[in-house]
Amino acid sequence: MSRQVRFLDTRPLRSSRPFRDLWIGSSAAQLGGQIATVAVLAQVWDLTGSPVGTGAIGLATGLPMVLFGLFGGTLADSVDRRAVVRVTAVGQLLAAAGLLAQALADNRSVPLLLALVAMGTACGALGAPARRTFPVRLLPSDQVAAGLALTNVSFQAAMLAGPALAGLIIARWGFPAAYAAQAVTVAVSMLAVIRLPAMKPEGVDVAGGRRRPERGGWGIILRRPTLWGSMATDLSATLLAMPIALFPLVNEVRFDGNPQTLGLFLSAVAVGGITAGLLSGTVTRWRRGGLVQLTAAGVWGVALAGFGLAAPLWLALGCLAVAGAADTVSVVTRSALVQLQTPDAYRGRVSSVEHVIGVAGPELGNFRGGLLASATSASFSLVAGGLSAILAIAAVAATNAPLRAYRTPSAATEPTARGVADAATAAG
Repeated sequence: MSRQVRFLDTRPLRSSRPFRDLWIGSSAAQLGGQIATVAVLAQVWDLTGSPVGTGAIGLATGLPMVLFGLFGGTLADSVDRRAVVRVTAVGQLLAAAGLLAQALADNRSVPLLLALVAMGTACGALGAPARRTFPVRLLPSDQVAAGLALTNVSFQAAMLAGPALAGLIIARWGFPAAYAAQAVTVAVSMLAVIRLPAMKPEGVDVAGGRRRPERGGWGIILRRPTLWGSMATDLSATLLAMPIALFPLVNEVRFDGNPQTLGLFLSAVAVGGITAGLLSGTVTRWRRGGLVQLTAAGVWGVALAGFGLAAPLWLALGCLAVAGAADTVSVVTRSALVQLQTPDAYRGRVSSVEHVIGVAGPELGNFRGGLLASATSASFSLVAGGLSAILAIAAVAATNAPLRAYRTPSAATEPTARGVADAATAAG
């Protein structure tokens, strides 16, 4: 294994036209989603002037994401996954068109606005498990992690550029222009999905319609140490050490509440994530994916504990950048491991669990951090959270030898590795 530093591995974009189409469409949709997020936040604030109103956006997005995400997993194991994503993409486009229409009509109804947000979120969540299975079907095993790294880089770039672009668009042309930009990006994403090949769950013929998924779809996570260990590692990191909710308090206590500093906190995380993504060619070629995830999650905890103690701004931003980089490495390796270790007949349901953990973990972690900080202090909450995450991750590592020893199958051994995986599931 080469130890030299490698930049972003672009082999998936060169070797697979379907994956390239998917990446372009997903990148466009992510940018449009960030623009729409800022537009909805600003419009609700304009209409209500209340943090309760803006807080309701979280309810309108969180509930549909969890409920429809879980159902989407079963659906993805029942029918052609491309068809699921096509239909849900149409729903997302209709929701985006609705947001544009209400802005053009100068809508003053917050419930209507939130209903359209919930509709778009529900459609996206319904198609998310099926969409998560695409890279492993479009790429050889040794390129799956690289493909996921490319997707993560585009997501981080959208997080960095999207809000700034939204602010410019809203300031110059208003809310309709922002929602129009989102609608265009959703249309680009839908066109990309249309070009993809059919992706029926392997080993079954669903041409005649819906089938019953094979039993034991949810239980496979508990039967496979690599799967539950990887998800437990991610949940430990986000549930115990998520820092975003504490940013305003840290900024107020240490940096006089300067809004520019608050923005720098968020940017530092994104810059760290993008940097790790651009250098991910090194990590994605390492085959010890389980060990890489455990290490990266541990670094995340250390960095956030350091942020809790950092007094100079440069050190605080440095800790957040390290945390963002560690998070990117952890997410990429976890996603690749989960997809490669799950037989195709169960990938939709397992992906839905991964999706829900990825959504609920950070939100609950922010809530936990806020409660603890209100009873103690921001520094104590961050340090205690980071150290707790390290201990929990260490416990997973100590009790889960299969995760520590996991190796990504090479392209040459891919059919054999998948056959062994399926046989192990059947035996379980």
